[in-house]
Amino acid sequence: QVQLVESGGGLVQAGGSLRLSCAASGRTFSGYAMAWFRQAPGKEREYVVAIRWSDGSTNYADSVKGRFTISRDSAKNTMYLQMNSLKPEDTAVYYCAARIGLIFTEGKYYGNWGQGTQVTVSS
Repeated sequence: QVQLVESGGGLVQAGGSLRLSCAASGRTFSGYAMAWFRQAPGKEREYVVAIRWSDGSTNYADSVKGRFTISRDSAKNTMYLQMNSLKPEDTAVYYCAARIGLIFTEGKYYGNWGQGTQVTVSS
């Protein structure tokens, strides 16, 4: 049973930074793709970025390129999302998700989800 637990959310001013963590447990993740999604109030869930656990290859949404960086620590089974130059429009609940195989940008292809962590960016 895969378990994903996010942490690191909070309130930050525009232009600031936060680092989110997603602690994964339950199995070996070498064959997995893991992703961050976000959902703002009244909006649909949005893909942010994903990483292939085995080789570290990544895929970023255009809206976060150059500002966000995804990484993973295989020894700790933890994925990170470093968010810099935050904007009010980045305000959302951020979820980590996992799936076996390739990166997909649609949430319906991910079978494992965390509970989410709130990120609020004030202007």
